[in-house]
Amino acid sequence: MEKLANLVMLCLLIFCKFSNANQEIYLHRLFKSRISQNFPVSDYWENLHEIRESSRVYAAPQDGLMQADKIEKLPGQPDGVDFDQYAGYVTVDPQAGRALFYYFVESPENSSTNPLVLWLNGGPGCSSFGYGAMEELGPFRVNSDGRTLFRNNYAWNKVANVIFLESPAGVGFSYSNTPSDYYNAGDTSTANDTYTFLINWLERFPQYKTRNFYITGESYAGHYAPQLAYTILLNNKNPNRTVINLKGISIGNAYIDDWTISPGYYDYFWSHAMNSDETHKGIFTFCNFENGTESDKCNNFIHKAYNEMGVIDTSNIYAPQCQNPVLKNESSGSVSPFYLLLTLPDFFFPSLCYSLIDLIRLTSLIPAWIHTCNIT
Repeated sequence: MEKLANLVMLCLLIFCKFSNANQEIYLHRLFKSRISQNFPVSDYWENLHEIRESSRVYAAPQDGLMQADKIEKLPGQPDGVDFDQYAGYVTVDPQAGRALFYYFVESPENSSTNPLVLWLNGGPGCSSFGYGAMEELGPFRVNSDGRTLFRNNYAWNKVANVIFLESPAGVGFSYSNTPSDYYNAGDTSTANDTYTFLINWLERFPQYKTRNFYITGESYAGHYAPQLAYTILLNNKNPNRTVINLKGISIGNAYIDDWTISPGYYDYFWSHAMNSDETHKGIFTFCNFENGTESDKCNNFIHKAYNEMGVIDTSNIYAPQCQNPVLKNESSGSVSPFYLLLTLPDFFFPSLCYSLIDLIRLTSLIPAWIHTCNIT
């Protein structure tokens, strides 16, 4: 477990040092890909019921794996940590060699009664460990030295036991030994794999089997969360399956569909003084978000919209920019060159800390529609 913790921390530090991209960039790329021929694998809700109700669920013995996954201490971790944390893999398809990576933090107080929360980052393709756990709601943040951690005063594990799941396979540390899995990932397979993960994880941590359970996430979790909830509710009807005590879902900045979120972006830019009246009017005059078609005039106004914003983190517009050049390259601060994706090639943004399998995927196997922002 110590070697795994060191590997995780190494990739995390590289992530924080070199990452310029965020979920917004990858979600925007998804918008653009939807109007091309290389669009993501998509599932219609009316087809999901039959598929999921009849699907088989892999379950394996989990004896002793909880203690094997326990983290004694992360590298650079501050003193006085008063909660237990775990990390490891759960196999969801042994034939394909597909396994999902999780990071789990218990509450410092009342962990035996606090609810169980699953966090899913969006993208699609963004790491729940790199973003959710280490930049948003996890118990730690990375110091500007790029080597040590400090406590997050607003960590969710103060009131809940939180699982950060890397999903689907190919995101973060999650992987598959079957290359076609990276091409064929879609909403249905992601929901089924996550459900299989939960069934096995609850066997590994049986004390949580009857705990109140919530699904949370952001961005493309607008698909992940409700579809996983739907899968759980369907399978809860099966008397031969573990009943997951699902109480609710919560989604921030949810991506539901193109024709609602795309206009929402430009309304947000305009209403927060990042775009001019002229640009906003031009976008809504010449862009047809409902059918996904583009025109030269539409593209010109969209380019103008991002040029007007300049270098700003549009997800955190009121945060100060990091002006210290010594810290800028090693800080996960609030500067996000979102406009770069309009002029730079897709391969410009690194996937941060690649393992061998990811290098192979990125050079030859990864489908054109998904540009992962993982940390492996």
